[in-house]
Amino acid sequence: MEDRPREAWGQSMAWSSSGKARTGPSLASVLKDLPSAATLRYRGPGVLPWGTLDEDEDEDGGGKGLQAFAETAQMESHPPRELPWPMQARREHRKIQAREQVASGSESKAAYWTRQLSRTKGKMKEGFQTIQPWAWTLKKIGGQFGAGTESYFSLLRFLLFLNLVASVVEVCMKLVPTWLEGAPPGPPSPNISSPCGSYTPHTQGLVSFPTQLFNLLSGEGYLEWSPLFYGFYPPRSNLAIPYLCSVFVIGLIYLLFILHRSVSGLKETLLAESEVLTSYSHRVFSAWNFGLCGEVHVRLRQRVILYELQVELEEAVVRRRAAEQTLGQRAKVWSIRALLNLLILALLGAAFYGIYWATECTVTLQETPLVQQTPLLKLLVDYLPSIFISVFNFVLPPVFKFIASLEGYTRSRQIVFILIRTVVLRLASLVFLLFSLWNQITCGGNKEAEGCKACGYNYRDTPCWETRLGQEMYKLVLFDLLMGLLVMLLVQFPRKILCGLCPGALGRLAGTLEFQVPDEVLGLIYAQTVVWVGSFFCPLLPLINTAKLLILFCLKKITLFSIYSPASGTFRASIANFFFPLVLLVGLAISAVPVLYSIFLIPPSKLCGPFQGKSAIWVQIPESIESLPQTAQNFLYFLGTQAFAIPLLILSSILMAYTVALANSYGRLISELKRQIETEAQNKVFLAQRAVALSSGNGAI
Repeated sequence: MEDRPREAWGQSMAWSSSGKARTGPSLASVLKDLPSAATLRYRGPGVLPWGTLDEDEDEDGGGKGLQAFAETAQMESHPPRELPWPMQARREHRKIQAREQVASGSESKAAYWTRQLSRTKGKMKEGFQTIQPWAWTLKKIGGQFGAGTESYFSLLRFLLFLNLVASVVEVCMKLVPTWLEGAPPGPPSPNISSPCGSYTPHTQGLVSFPTQLFNLLSGEGYLEWSPLFYGFYPPRSNLAIPYLCSVFVIGLIYLLFILHRSVSGLKETLLAESEVLTSYSHRVFSAWNFGLCGEVHVRLRQRVILYELQVELEEAVVRRRAAEQTLGQRAKVWSIRALLNLLILALLGAAFYGIYWATECTVTLQETPLVQQTPLLKLLVDYLPSIFISVFNFVLPPVFKFIASLEGYTRSRQIVFILIRTVVLRLASLVFLLFSLWNQITCGGNKEAEGCKACGYNYRDTPCWETRLGQEMYKLVLFDLLMGLLVMLLVQFPRKILCGLCPGALGRLAGTLEFQVPDEVLGLIYAQTVVWVGSFFCPLLPLINTAKLLILFCLKKITLFSIYSPASGTFRASIANFFFPLVLLVGLAISAVPVLYSIFLIPPSKLCGPFQGKSAIWVQIPESIESLPQTAQNFLYFLGTQAFAIPLLILSSILMAYTVALANSYGRLISELKRQIETEAQNKVFLAQRAVALSSGNGAI
């Protein structure tokens, strides 16, 4: 065994010694002169390159050592970022440079504090990542079920954090000021009447247990006059302003966090769509994490890379088939897509009409004697719009998924279309519900109608319309949780049990469940949009949604590992990281419309809430400004004048133009760097071909 390496070494030495006798440079000398060879031999600062012989092994070791040190010094003359150093060598070099700058006094205080600030920021970011809840659970889910399923649980954790922050703000700006001046007064007496009628939120007399349970589910009875709803809060001066400002504070917090998440996801999406990081060579050679310890982490990382390669291969097959289609085949595909989209529009129209009809019939059915005398029937009528919305949201998304599979798109493109159609269904159904409620509250927008002429709203059907709107949002959130529990207990678990009892192909077909990421994500976004709409009218709704999301995370995790199997088709994680927050922004924008409309245009209720007696909720802000000193009044009024708005608009336009120009310059720089990389690759290929030609020419001599 030891003779063979010596023979090979002797043959190579003989070949090199014979090569010296030939004229012209050899292949070894040509390759050795390449810059890439020097880079490969370089091993770090203060270390001799690979291939350097010691003085004991060669007589010319001293000369070669000096040459090696010269080569090392030449390599280290480049900026540290361009050198192939390991991370430990980079850190040591950075520390040495920092000590030298401090010793020589060349580093300014600003540069020192900037470096300290960036270091502190990096440590805080690392610490925040270590304390993130369920981090290991998300890694396990991503390794076993793919990045798409992991993105759902990541979004659920993000929404849980947002609702927790909103709950803290609601408690500090609404509940605490309510009790600062003592306990709030009780509900209005039924004997007191006004031009806007009377309001009796409490059920009089002895109430049975079923009625109490139905009140809990519908938000009526004892819950109607509680901190849960708008009507409970008294008309106090120190409460109205915090109550109104909390809406804008929470909305700004939501917007900033969602924008931050969208921007970070946009970077990944742009990289994925630019095909810079989607090549197979990147997945094979650069996707592995050499810092992994433990067999479990290694297997999870292997599964993640497997899912990424599966996505690439599936989309490559679809793109290749699309490129091979003839003109007639493409026309046929586009015709099928047009017919399928017409079918989708018809289904959406039927769903919207059903929701509108259910909301309009609810008021009529509630007035019938049979419904009023039967608590169960009354609860069913109260939940009629929620039932219609949940039925359509349960039935139509699988239809959309089946239609998307017939359109011939890639898996990632199918996910996008399913998301768009499902979000139109869910959010538009909520819009139709709000429109029907607006029609009831404002008499169809006709202030001269008989029911709205006295008070500006329909005081007969909705004496406290804010609480009524909050009750509808409360029922939607509660019914969404109940529907999820019922589907889980009555559909998914029995199906899995039947799968175990039925052997063969039939059992496998009936028991194979895949986690439907688009439908589940849109369910989260729909529920969050409902919370955004109802948080002004039901202040504790974010707190309820926090508990709901916590329960939902635990239940979904249990069902995921016990019921579902890995998806047969996967999609890019970049689609989830950018498109999901984008849909969340759409939901936030939709929820802002009814809330702002209620604040600025609809008169507040005369018998409940902190804004009693005002012509509009927003009127409280100008009245509070008038109580401030004259200097503060002038400053605040100046912020609303054209003298402030026009310069602000000009400055914003200049900053926007500068940002666009800077982005274009960065884009041109990136394109130039890409061309340089391509040129370097071509040069290396040419040099390698030249070296092979020289070696073959020397061999022929």
